[in-house]
Amino acid sequence: MSYRLRLIVAGSTLRSRQAIENLQRLCRENLDVPPDLEIIDIYQQPERAKEYEVIAAPTLIKLLPLPVRRIVGDLSRLDRVLLALEIGPSLPLGRS
Repeated sequence: MSYRLRLIVAGSTLRSRQAIENLQRLCRENLDVPPDLEIIDIYQQPERAKEYEVIAAPTLIKLLPLPVRRIVGDLSRLDRVLLALEIGPSLPLGRS
């Protein structure tokens, strides 16, 4: 399965760097095929934040496979990120 991901960050803050590192680790350890991944800094490309309707950073957007999903934060809760992205075995709701 091919994933198209966009990570929207705000500069090189600690939170932005953590989100980038967490996402790269998640992809490396959990995806068979490298995703179509783009990291967008809203300070350098503010129009892209508008394009994706982002109001908080960092925000991860899964464009493909559908449905589109958005996750706000530094992505440190790997189990919740995997569940939201529908990667790996599905868990019953309410478990993490």
